[in-house]
Amino acid sequence: MTCAKKTRSWPADRIKPIRLKVLVLLAAWLSTPLSATEATVAVATNFYPVLKRVLIDAPVSSEFEYTLVAGSTGKLYAQIVNGAPFDVYLAADQTYPARLVDDELAERGTQFTYATGRLALWSRKPGLVTADNARDLLSGDVRTLAIANPELAPYGAAAIEALRALGLESVLSSRLVMGENIGQAFALVATGNAEFGIVSLSTAVATLPGLEGSHWRIPARLHSPIRQDAVLLTRARDNMAAIELLRYLRGDRAQAQIAAAGYSRE
Repeated sequence: MTCAKKTRSWPADRIKPIRLKVLVLLAAWLSTPLSATEATVAVATNFYPVLKRVLIDAPVSSEFEYTLVAGSTGKLYAQIVNGAPFDVYLAADQTYPARLVDDELAERGTQFTYATGRLALWSRKPGLVTADNARDLLSGDVRTLAIANPELAPYGAAAIEALRALGLESVLSSRLVMGENIGQAFALVATGNAEFGIVSLSTAVATLPGLEGSHWRIPARLHSPIRQDAVLLTRARDNMAAIELLRYLRGDRAQAQIAAAGYSRE
């Protein structure tokens, strides 16, 4: 089966054996199922660049082919419920995968935490944000603070918790600008449309050259743990590409890369 025969309504990255190829696919859902050597992975935006790096040198990528579809955890969940042909769901929380298991849309016994996320206050200005002045910056004359939509993105919900713990939720509520997901929140700051952003630590430490900026690691005690769970979707119960990907993400090699990217190993 060639790429030309497969059509989707979303942009996707395909990890092929040995190499990474970006595809923009233009129609509706898959008309035919993937073979057992291919899997489509719905991945939370914060983890999307990390997963690409993990897969590029992963042994599973020499045997199987993966198409990655990134989005907010809530939006991906809604797509799965509405029949999106995903095989693996890498969420940014534990609740949505558990719902899929309860609704028999995901396989019981396959859910596990593949990463625990951290938050960072980030500015595109080098040297501006430090551990010593971060709270003063937020409580000062902040024009705009970007966060992910807390209704869709667990990182957005955690950002609100952190602001509340700092006593700044009411002060900053009128200055918040929201992206649909953590990637959009980061983009708002990167493009100058927001002064600061509360983003994933992994995003703050892995920015493109010229966008390093400055950041403060928001203490984990200020919000509920952002435990990110994976689950095998029911349609892929016999899909070896999907099964082996989840097995690989549990292993020491992948977990070391995930930790190096700014996630904790809780």
